[in-house]
Amino acid sequence: MLSYLWSGMILIGIVWAAFHGRLDAVTMGVLDGAADAVSLGITMLGVLSFWSGIMEIGQKSGLVDWLAEKMGPVLHFLFPRLEPEHPAMRYMAVNMIANMLGLGAAATPAGLKAMEELAKREAVNCKGWQRIASNEMCTFLIINISSLQLVPVNIIAFRSQYGSSDPAAIVGPALAATVISTVVGVVFCKGMDRRRRRV
Repeated sequence: MLSYLWSGMILIGIVWAAFHGRLDAVTMGVLDGAADAVSLGITMLGVLSFWSGIMEIGQKSGLVDWLAEKMGPVLHFLFPRLEPEHPAMRYMAVNMIANMLGLGAAATPAGLKAMEELAKREAVNCKGWQRIASNEMCTFLIINISSLQLVPVNIIAFRSQYGSSDPAAIVGPALAATVISTVVGVVFCKGMDRRRRRV
């Protein structure tokens, strides 16, 4: 669906530019955009490589496991019906830690593994082929989307790439926004869980 949407917007833009005699501006915009994309890609690759390396060192040194263990009370509060020793717990902890560091790409594999483990646990079939998402799966998805970030690495890299005088100035507002979104997400999940149990 998104491919149709983007293709349609590009086509409309080209037709509009041709109608108004501005195809030269479209051509220059495409070339400038391509150059910016390559430059930004190189910057993001460096930042992502650095933080992913830090994450890998943390995993091999046992720091991530230690942090995951310390997150036990938080995970138990979020997923009270999930066994503490369940494999999904560690994957969810790793995913949350990576998201807190602003490493969405590094968080994705752990998030997928967590969902896989939760799906194995919740093998409830409806009409033969459909699966019902469990409360834990929905909660984890919402927490993952709200994504509490202590260090918004990607935004800092974007701001640095485009010449911001203080790229890290976004840390405070980003932290406030993600704290609010996470709190709202948790309250929503708890409310829906309570409502489901009443029905």
